Amino acid sequence: MIISASRRTDIPAFYSEWFMNCIREGYVYAVNPFNRKQVSSISLKPEDVECIVFWTKDAFPIMTYLDELEKRYKFYFQFTIDGYDKDVEPGLRDKEDIQETFIEMSKKLGKERMVWRYDPILLNEKYTVKRHMEIFESFFERLAPYTECCVISFIDLYEKTKRNTAPLGMKEITKEDMEAIAEGFSRIARGSGVKLQSCSEEIDLDKYGIEHGFCIDKARIEKVLGGIIDIKKDPTQRAVCGCMKSVDVGSYNTCQHLCRYCYANFNEKMARAVRENMYEPTSPILCGRLHGDEKITERKAERLSVSCEKYEETSLF
Repeated sequence: MIISASRRTDIPAFYSEWFMNCIREGYVYAVNPFNRKQVSSISLKPEDVECIVFWTKDAFPIMTYLDELEKRYKFYFQFTIDGYDKDVEPGLRDKEDIQETFIEMSKKLGKERMVWRYDPILLNEKYTVKRHMEIFESFFERLAPYTECCVISFIDLYEKTKRNTAPLGMKEITKEDMEAIAEGFSRIARGSGVKLQSCSEEIDLDKYGIEHGFCIDKARIEKVLGGIIDIKKDPTQRAVCGCMKSVDVGSYNTCQHLCRYCYANFNEKMARAVRENMYEPTSPILCGRLHGDEKITERKAERLSVSCEKYEETSLF
């Protein structure tokens, strides 16, 4: 199966020690976010895991474990680096330092395993279309030699993100805004060899050379594995999401980046309290405890058919 680590929090940045302990134990518990009594026991044994997809805004803490992971697993990173300051992303290190981490990891792992994400794109009086262009061009100049793909998306305003982003004074992103950004980004990337993709967007940006992309990407997984796999689209994701089926091992309300636009945290106070009071690196549960009345169900590994047929890179690019 494919392990997602994680859409719900930044495991590489804040919980890499916990994750590696689970790796060594060979399993992790994932609590149903809507019913704490439903707990899945998920195997992390190498024979049950085809690929791990890491999601992060700062992978520096997990770098010390890369050699250990490399010996037993196939994996790649979805690594977000955007141009927001502390007013939007208060918990992040300096972006130049984070870019240096991205570059070091790419040199070690290979650029095919480092997907750069510039998202979500939001607009207000400070972060205008023009400013995003300037930031993207500056970042692109530094990061382009170390990735094959850059993913963009525009902010989705869920109810809790509307509440948390209210102080930012965001403006609605129009179709014209999206197309202006797409045209500008495409112009910056032209001739670089870096493919631009959108993530979970209904708008068609093909005319700007930006195709619909997938985070849990069959083609990229095949490239990492070096073989053809048989895997289905994830039915639990939104209709506009083309990700393949995966199992997420993270927990909501645990990320300490405290980004104002985050859909995975209810609020800053709760996220801090959960980390301070519930995090135990040796627990099989991320920031949680069993009460004794849970039903623990073993999540069966769904065997992927991995063909020995040589993978053709043209299926990705």
